Amino acid sequence: MGWVALGRCAGGGGRLSSVLSLSLTSLASSLIFTILCILTLALTLVSLVRAEDIFEEGKSDKEILDNLLLSTRYDKRLLPPVQDADFCCGMRWPGDATGLSNRSSTSSNDPKNQYKNQNNNHYTSHQHLRTHLRGTLTVNVSVLLLSLASPDESSLKYEVEFLLQQQWYDPRLRYSNRSQYEFLNAIHHYDDIWLPDTYFIMHGDFKDPLIPVHFALRIYRNGTVNYLMRRHLILSCQGRLNIFPFDDPLCSFAIESISYEQTAITYVWKNDEGTLRKSPSLTSLNAYLIKNQTITCPIKVSWRGNYSCLKVDLIFTRDRAFYFTTVFIPGIILVTSSFITFWLEWNAVPARVMIGVTTMLNFFTTSNGFRSTLPVVSNLTAMNVWDGVCMCFIYASLLEFVCVNYVGRKRPMHNVVYRPGENPVTQKREGGPPTGATTGPNEIVTCTNCGPNPCTHTATNGCTAELRKKEPPHPIRVAKTIDVIARITFPVAYFMFLTFFFIHYKGTS
Repeated sequence: MGWVALGRCAGGGGRLSSVLSLSLTSLASSLIFTILCILTLALTLVSLVRAEDIFEEGKSDKEILDNLLLSTRYDKRLLPPVQDADFCCGMRWPGDATGLSNRSSTSSNDPKNQYKNQNNNHYTSHQHLRTHLRGTLTVNVSVLLLSLASPDESSLKYEVEFLLQQQWYDPRLRYSNRSQYEFLNAIHHYDDIWLPDTYFIMHGDFKDPLIPVHFALRIYRNGTVNYLMRRHLILSCQGRLNIFPFDDPLCSFAIESISYEQTAITYVWKNDEGTLRKSPSLTSLNAYLIKNQTITCPIKVSWRGNYSCLKVDLIFTRDRAFYFTTVFIPGIILVTSSFITFWLEWNAVPARVMIGVTTMLNFFTTSNGFRSTLPVVSNLTAMNVWDGVCMCFIYASLLEFVCVNYVGRKRPMHNVVYRPGENPVTQKREGGPPTGATTGPNEIVTCTNCGPNPCTHTATNGCTAELRKKEPPHPIRVAKTIDVIARITFPVAYFMFLTFFFIHYKGTS
């Protein structure tokens, strides 16, 4: 019996030892877990302190940006979270923190915002980022014209240099007001920040910038990002060359996102501006801008209808004073100079030939020299009409001289004598009464009713007067008559052409 009792006591002690060992293991595990919690809390406090210190005065913008752009809290592949729906159209200044304080006070009770730091209001690494269902990001756009140029007057190529400003709101880039910087210069963090993938829709080409640095990137306290870049475009414009130089070329280009649809990104003109802003030092070379407008791309003319698109229209004009002084006025002078021959004598052959041939050669030289700079088109243009009609008038005046000289040198018929002071239609016979002259009632005429010997009676005596045939006018008279008619018809016809030409083509433009 004693051995049995001793065995039982020994068995109970084994169970006690196992219980004791389990208790020690649990205690050790608890201590280890407590230590780990303490260490985690300490590391968290250290990180918070470091986050506080990074925005203290004396810290550079590089250090602030390095902290803001940590891969654990910022991913440039994702769109900025859209939580500020009223940030639109550029109505708030980038440095204005009023809206930020209002949003912070209204969203302090939101459990989703408990991860925000109380001092700097920026996102921690545990906050969920934006999805495509959280709204549309608004990008405010503005354009500042710097220079305009065209290779020559007759070209449809225009070079436009401007500054394109894009502004949007990214709450992930907010930083504390304890920093001394009103904005952070993020030009060296260009590759680490999300930027709109804006591209240009245009007919033309890009011109490389003259300097390497051609953009600016600023981040303001409230998370507003201001992205400014310089662009130099060579635009192929639309012009009505059939009415050149009375046309007004239209140059257009548009901006659009290449990958984000309209439900993700919307472009709007800053402050709803209807026209472009011009630099005070705007320069132009052979480019005369008369009108510009900024609009939203019409869906029927846009490249892709489901993408947000903004369009810029630039309307230029020609320097018409240049064309008047170079083409039109010299042409008018040459044509009217060819009309001088109508006031010269019909037989002044050297003078009339010299004027006709000289004006024609001069007009050919002037028009050919200017035509070489005109754009080549297959249809009839205003300049072709001008050259053709003016050349026809000069050539017609030369033909008129040839005709007059030919008629004046013809031999007169019968015995008609040319007398300069007489009517060119009525001629006199030599030694007789005027040919074709009418007789008065008491005028003595030759009567044929007196028998074999003619006698004379008054016209009212019942005698039948001898009828004389009307002789043709002298050729010199005919030549002078042609000159008299040409002095009136040619200038009047040319004046009518000038009136029609300038009114028609100016009205068409």
